[in-house]
Amino acid sequence: MSERNSSDPLHGVTLEQIVNQLVEHYGWEALGKRIDIRCFTSDPSVSSSLKFLRKTPWARSKVEALYLSSKK
Repeated sequence: MSERNSSDPLHGVTLEQIVNQLVEHYGWEALGKRIDIRCFTSDPSVSSSLKFLRKTPWARSKVEALYLSSKK
């Protein structure tokens, strides 16, 4: 299947791109209020967020869902 025909809306989008775009759109404070996880509320950084999200499927799912809803 070619990249253009993928039905996955996250196909080709890295987790780092998702986090960066959410931070740009909402800012750390608002992002931490929308998804209450420490990597967004306590000394937030893209690096610490990526480490946490890669190890925590439930948090990653919430971040991906917020990203998709922000793109509509």
